[in-house]
Amino acid sequence: MSEKESGLFEDFFNTEEKKEEREQPLVENLVTPSFTPNAEMVLRKRYLARSGDGEILETPSEMLWRVASCVADAELEWDGDTGQWATVFYNMMARKEFLPNSPTLMNAGKELGQLSACFVLPVEDSMDSIFSAVKNTALIHKSGGGTGFSFSKIRPANDCVHSTKGISSGPISFMTVFDHATETVKQGGVRRGANMAVLRVDHPDIEQFITVKQDMGLLNNFNLSIGATDTFMNAVDRGEEFSLVNPRTGERVEKRSAKSIFSKIVDSAWASGEPGLIFIDKINEANPTPHIGEIEATNPCGEQPLLPFEACNLGSVNLSLMVRRGSNGHPEVAWSRLERTVRNAVRFLDDVIEVNRYPLPEISEMVMSNRKIGLGLMGFADLLFRLSIPYNSEKALVLAEEIMSFVADKGRQTSSDLARERGAFPNFKGSLFDVRNLPPVRNATVTTIAPTGSISILAGCSSGIEPVFALAYTRRNLLDEGDELHEVVPEFARVAMERHFHTAELIKKIAKKGTCKDLDEVPEDVREVFVTSHDISPSYHVRMQAAFQKYTDNAVSKTVNLPSDATREDVAQVFRLARQLGCKGVTVYRDGSRDKQVLNLNLEKPETEKQPVLVGPRPRPELTRGVTRRIRTGCGNLYVTINEDEHGPVEIFSQMGKAGGCAASQSEAISRLVSLALRSHVHPSEIASELKGISCHRLAWQNGIRILSCADAMGKALEWHMKSGESEMKGLLEKEPDMTVIVKEDSGSSSSVNNLAGACPFCGGPLKYESGCVSCALECGYSECG
Repeated sequence: MSEKESGLFEDFFNTEEKKEEREQPLVENLVTPSFTPNAEMVLRKRYLARSGDGEILETPSEMLWRVASCVADAELEWDGDTGQWATVFYNMMARKEFLPNSPTLMNAGKELGQLSACFVLPVEDSMDSIFSAVKNTALIHKSGGGTGFSFSKIRPANDCVHSTKGISSGPISFMTVFDHATETVKQGGVRRGANMAVLRVDHPDIEQFITVKQDMGLLNNFNLSIGATDTFMNAVDRGEEFSLVNPRTGERVEKRSAKSIFSKIVDSAWASGEPGLIFIDKINEANPTPHIGEIEATNPCGEQPLLPFEACNLGSVNLSLMVRRGSNGHPEVAWSRLERTVRNAVRFLDDVIEVNRYPLPEISEMVMSNRKIGLGLMGFADLLFRLSIPYNSEKALVLAEEIMSFVADKGRQTSSDLARERGAFPNFKGSLFDVRNLPPVRNATVTTIAPTGSISILAGCSSGIEPVFALAYTRRNLLDEGDELHEVVPEFARVAMERHFHTAELIKKIAKKGTCKDLDEVPEDVREVFVTSHDISPSYHVRMQAAFQKYTDNAVSKTVNLPSDATREDVAQVFRLARQLGCKGVTVYRDGSRDKQVLNLNLEKPETEKQPVLVGPRPRPELTRGVTRRIRTGCGNLYVTINEDEHGPVEIFSQMGKAGGCAASQSEAISRLVSLALRSHVHPSEIASELKGISCHRLAWQNGIRILSCADAMGKALEWHMKSGESEMKGLLEKEPDMTVIVKEDSGSSSSVNNLAGACPFCGGPLKYESGCVSCALECGYSECG
């Protein structure tokens, strides 16, 4: 290693060691957090407190102190030092060693005060229960939580309804009611509501449930999972039939081929990534309080099985920071730092239970009785990079078990310590701990592996236990057409510079491919370590999930990524392997199988195969700024408002004077579609180009500029907005109008007319005003007067 390389290496680990030296348990000064530009953007959009007018009221440091001090208030219940624990909690978050789930960051210390991410609500076989659950779902989504449901108790479609002498519509129809409620609530919320729908595989409507999302317009606010029983999976393995059971009567209604049902699940998962499987009997084997009830459903991402009316508070330790230099000079896991973070995080999450304001009394009662918490991990892929361990290796699997068993052990020890200090969870008597003569614990569960989408951005690390999606990727500057920015995984960039193979051309290549797998410019040992999700075989994805599941109380959120050319048999093998290795559930995603992907690569393809990259729209910010222009159209004055966020134009509104009917409704429809395109990263100039030139049967002139239609007006307004701002627009509006147009008559001669009214809907020729009516100037027979 060169002297310069050695210096870079030393700087990295000296920084980590200096952090270790600064960390004293209870008497630290507050540290100043440092966030990446991406993290700062997320903080501004989602987490920092705002006034009623949308003005940001706090800094990131103030946000973290708001959360830390609110949670530490729980210490008063046991005469704890709230100031000291607030400092511990704050510094743990400011250093990004640990972050709680999003609702805690958003709502702690505020009037709402709802801090949990995960809820499960019961849905019984009655209208009262179903619509009570719909109402409760809306309350939970409004507060920032996600909900899971089992619809397995609802009688099947076409079953009898004694009270009305009618027939049942079945669980699928009621799921659409929940879906519509979620869609309505999310329009005004900070955080999009999410749901999990679970249906037992032995429900008579299971085939309809499996295929319901083949219509991409249905249940878009739901993830779907099959509650796969051991009876069913054993029947699949043996090629036997199994029974479908009417939940209303408990009677077997028919027998079906288990392999046939399993094949339908595989087909649907291959086509769209849904449904997933949850192994419901495996989940209930680990249910810590079976005397309280049976677990039927999970939260929206599947990692948190919960009893009806139960909630759980989640948080994750950032493994990318748990690295130190070993005695041999090589990096190793910083076990002491990891232990301290785990212990403080468990205490933090237990305190959250005390200060949380639950949306329903039933939820409060259940949570206080079981006191479940879910401490998880993020940054695992980054940790492997720093330790030079390939994700798809036996060494990585061993490390995963070592880390998770360590976290589980220290977390359970802390929960036991809290039980001695504060008492065991109230439902301890009769629980698995009690039956097995284990020591009392404060929390019925301690560990969960969650996806950590947003909080991993704040922490600046990889998400959950997933491999990285790409080593480098391209962001397009929406305000400067053609300008591209390449972002690189920091650890890869560090190694590339240390090893002297970092070039702009190489990064551009990696950004197109996502991976360095086949690039000779990258040393072979580096290619082996820096693998991405698409470089890893499905079996290693499953084995990694199982390695973490072995020491996780609840479940593990992980996606098994499959290449686009994966077969249905590949999907089936993943499902079988996940069950064989002890996973509590499994989800697959075959690349390109849905029409939208959250993460996208600009993968190189032959010219004939290139397809546009589809991405979801960015969310509308709470606060936008814009201008309104009045434009004269053939249907009246159109008022066009264009609003901007930090990326440029984000939405367009239009109002057709006092008019209603088709003109107003169509201009509103165009506005909505243009707004969706703007938020979906389509450049404004492309939108303007498509809209300009569209004509209707009435045209108008505004200061020398011909306005062909409302669509044409919006296109011109967008173009003016992008080109010149208000000064040029003002100049355009000050021009003298010219209402003279030359048109061809049937005779071929020209004449000057001043009463044209747009394009004829029959022949496309010009329209004219005549006798108080509009008719075709080319005499094709069209007239608005009949």
